Amino acid sequence: MTKQNFDHSKVVFGLDSFGDIPLSASDQPLSQAAAIRQVVAEGVLADELGLKVIALGEHHRADYAISSPDIVLAALAAKTKQITLASGVTVLSSDDPVRVYERFATLAALSNNRAEVVLGRGSFLESFPLYGYDLRDYDLLFEDKLSLFAELLKEERVTWSGKTRPSLEDMEVFPKTEKGLPVRIAVGGTPASVVRTAKYGFPLTLAIIGGRAERFLPYIELYRKAANQYQKPLQPLAVHSHGLIAATDEQARELAWKYLRASFVKLGNERGWAPMTQEQFNFEIKEGSFYVGSPETVAQRLARTIKKLGISRFELAYGAGGLPVPQRMKLIELYAHQVVPRVREILAEEE
Repeated sequence: MTKQNFDHSKVVFGLDSFGDIPLSASDQPLSQAAAIRQVVAEGVLADELGLKVIALGEHHRADYAISSPDIVLAALAAKTKQITLASGVTVLSSDDPVRVYERFATLAALSNNRAEVVLGRGSFLESFPLYGYDLRDYDLLFEDKLSLFAELLKEERVTWSGKTRPSLEDMEVFPKTEKGLPVRIAVGGTPASVVRTAKYGFPLTLAIIGGRAERFLPYIELYRKAANQYQKPLQPLAVHSHGLIAATDEQARELAWKYLRASFVKLGNERGWAPMTQEQFNFEIKEGSFYVGSPETVAQRLARTIKKLGISRFELAYGAGGLPVPQRMKLIELYAHQVVPRVREILAEEE
């Protein structure tokens, strides 16, 4: 397999949040409003510490506070200076491409061109009945709307017709951006989605939430082959995975068992999965896709993943399962101050 060449020193490190509701010292959940304000505080901290991306996911359920990532990102635009403000993801299937473009073009203006749209089909399905969409059209909705969104990115007059929304005839959409609107597609492991991303020439983000990261190597190779077939330039590859960093391995594992595992058990109960066992949990933190431990432990595992997959961007999903505010803030500090520099050292040593 021919890997995409990139400079390890330029690997981008960021954070992902769904606006998980933190628990108080007495294990009581904060309000969703407080959780949203907390995400803003965490984004400000990430910017001050030099992290390059914060991506906020869209969900419509009680355990996640953010249903409108672009609104929260707009608040961050006014409080930050350098960090890229991304969605993670915007569920295009149950939204309108014109409105998505308009909102993020506005965010680009407010943030001096730091906005980024990360589009996805949605692994959670609450938005479909909420907005009146039929789940039987799950694939059609995304494909149809992505084709329109790709046209809107040209920032020219648009004539378009599809199957899931009214046609456009020689229409223009505003505001125009100053430098274009960066777009990524997030994929959970569906080959057709990987090929579609390459077809449109968009960068790919792989959401790796379980199992060994290297099992996604065939998808990366598929993306590169499809890009070549469609005569599109190779774009930087990114990975999103869960993690929990604390001062020691023992402390991180205890927190991860209590909070990160709990989030997977809750989701598993909803989807009919068996609860995560101790053995499965141990596998994920040692060999799988939970980056849990002290800064040195997490840095060593991250460096291996970056090297194996040849990625140039990693986003750590933090705060899952109600992790309390103090631990969340400390996690971000350790990630920026100790993990990221150490990963760069390890990669440089291995070149």
